Amino acid sequence: MSLNCIRHDWVLSEVMDTFQLPFNDLIFKAQTIHRQYFDANTVQVSTLLSIKTGACPEDCKYCPQSIHHDTGLEKEKLLEVQRVVEEAKTAKTVGATRFCMGAAWKHPTNRDMPYLLEMVKGVKALGMETCMTLGQLSQLQAYALADAGLDFYNHNLDTSPEFYQQIITTRTYSERLQTLAYVREAGIKICSGGILGMGETLRDRANLLIQLANLDEHPESVPINNLVKVKGTPLANEKDIEPFDFIRMLAVARIMMPKSYIRLSAGREQMNEQMQALAFLAGANSIFYGDKLLTTSNPQVDKDNALFFKLGISPEKIQDYSDEVHKAAIVQSISEQVQNNQSSDNS
Repeated sequence: MSLNCIRHDWVLSEVMDTFQLPFNDLIFKAQTIHRQYFDANTVQVSTLLSIKTGACPEDCKYCPQSIHHDTGLEKEKLLEVQRVVEEAKTAKTVGATRFCMGAAWKHPTNRDMPYLLEMVKGVKALGMETCMTLGQLSQLQAYALADAGLDFYNHNLDTSPEFYQQIITTRTYSERLQTLAYVREAGIKICSGGILGMGETLRDRANLLIQLANLDEHPESVPINNLVKVKGTPLANEKDIEPFDFIRMLAVARIMMPKSYIRLSAGREQMNEQMQALAFLAGANSIFYGDKLLTTSNPQVDKDNALFFKLGISPEKIQDYSDEVHKAAIVQSISEQVQNNQSSDNS
């Protein structure tokens, strides 16, 4: 098989064989493919904001925002448009090039759509890429978001079709796939991945990647989440995933979807620097910046900048991005962190 072949015909046996390659061989293969399509020393940086928190009617066993779980999370109304735009401005100043907005809904209502469209327009006007995750979409809603300028829509498949019903019963797998189809049809880029550590098997992980890689077009972004266990959710006491198994998932995703951004997503707060470095070596090239992902913690910006410096990694710029002030802000942020680290070492 040619290393640069973009495929949509993966079968379970070959994916399982890829997962079980010797670790060094797997990482070498993933890194070789990664370098054919990306600069191995740049990482795309996004920031995620919860624009409507809590009281979600879905029963996802991993989610602290579900009304089915007692996690002590208070319900919050949809944020005002200007508040969202101000948060995006702040994210931009610390180096984020994409601003993602998430709402705890089964689906947005017609009443909410005008506000959502204004959020997209407001963030887009800052020169940032826009992303939303709002649950299930109708065809008309997908087109409306596209017309407003939405660049990406996040709608994770979460796990394999076979394991899905053990995690979620309030929405079907086919409904998730239908939303992805509407989004693609409307011309919006797709962000879709899954969660590891929910009790799934290796076969489930392979089948999740097959679902994504065998779509007519690969998702432009594939977030791989490490379960963040929250007290009050049914998965709060689930066994931790073996770190090398998580890295293998990133590597196989890179091999199967060579041109996609593979995002090291939720659960990064629990990863040490060495594990994150392995993740980038395995082909991960996207992260969330900031100290919070919706309702769970995330490494702070200064820690990420320090790690980037150690690894010689730079935040990716938006293609054809001409805001010189923003470029300078990113460089200045990293430079200041380096100087701080050097001062600390000399003291």
